[in-house]
Amino acid sequence: MTDYAGLIERARETMRAAQRITAFTGAGISTDSGIPDFRGPNGVWTKNPLAEKTSTLSYYLNDPEVRKIAWQNRARNMAWVAEPNIGHRALVQLQQRGVLRAVATQNVDGLHQKAGNQPELVHELHGTMHVAVCWDCKDTHPMRAAVERVLAGDADPRCLLCGGILKSDTILFEESLKQEVIEAALGAADDCDVLLVVGSSLRVYPAANIVPRAKSNGAQVIIVNGQPTEMDRYADIVINADIGTVLPQIVE
Repeated sequence: MTDYAGLIERARETMRAAQRITAFTGAGISTDSGIPDFRGPNGVWTKNPLAEKTSTLSYYLNDPEVRKIAWQNRARNMAWVAEPNIGHRALVQLQQRGVLRAVATQNVDGLHQKAGNQPELVHELHGTMHVAVCWDCKDTHPMRAAVERVLAGDADPRCLLCGGILKSDTILFEESLKQEVIEAALGAADDCDVLLVVGSSLRVYPAANIVPRAKSNGAQVIIVNGQPTEMDRYADIVINADIGTVLPQIVE
């Protein structure tokens, strides 16, 4: 049986000695807020592999039925009413102590900012669900306005300016990350003495490259996740346990 108490104490000592901590977060940090992850045992894609099509650019652009499913999913998304949980608040504590270098997140729910992390410290690698963007003219506006149109009966709302396809300002499969965002996140990985990974399977690239990048620049790597990840070999400490239980303990 794994000695989680010993690992938690080691992680706490490492965090206490750190001066520049970069956090890298995935869907697992938001599950306690009622937002399901994607690849966990009860993940959205684990339970319904077809749901992954709504997150693939070519399917989304070329198939109106996929878009209709995506819009229904957006309208029902728990993130609209979700509140930050103890895991998000633990990272705010690091900010308050003056040791948080950045939060690089794969999440699109905005809960880090809602918890109190300064927006300029949060690098949203996969974009944000709170903004709608036209694929054609690139106009942007709050997603809530588009969702209200869906709830009123418009199954596949189009851009009000040009009639183009609307999508969430999130990064879909087959779509490139925004260069300035990934560069800012990699810079935070280069410039930290501890990389704290929370709730990510570390299977999606190029975001997962942050882990070997930080390690090669001398950072201690701590991974807290419900299951083993594909990057555990880079970690100095791996804790496979409940994030809401572990994270506050190692941050305190």
